[in-house]
Amino acid sequence: MNVPADLKYTKDHEWIKVEGDVATIGITDFAQSELGDIVYVEIETEGETLDAEEVFGSIEAVKTVSDLFMPIAGEVTQINEEIESNPEVINSDAYNAGWLIKVKISDASQIEGLMSAEAYQELIG
Repeated sequence: MNVPADLKYTKDHEWIKVEGDVATIGITDFAQSELGDIVYVEIETEGETLDAEEVFGSIEAVKTVSDLFMPIAGEVTQINEEIESNPEVINSDAYNAGWLIKVKISDASQIEGLMSAEAYQELIG
């Protein structure tokens, strides 16, 4: 299972990459493999400011639908348009082309509460 060391992770299987005051968020390789073939992603929170743990969208696979949770508080500034027409890119490239949203970070101290790659690796076994 691919768990890049330069990212932070949540117990809900989201990853976060921080660049200045902007965070890019997606689901982990483990999450996409557990979901199976992803067929649809619904994110209608662009422009909204959400708290950590709030639902920012949902992801639909052939066998299930799962909510997507904010790893940290912030304003959703961008949604990856590629996943609207090509959601299966999340299955093939979860950490790059398959990112979900970009967020303007409200409280950078929340990043410290997220899991390292090592801790996430332990969580998923």
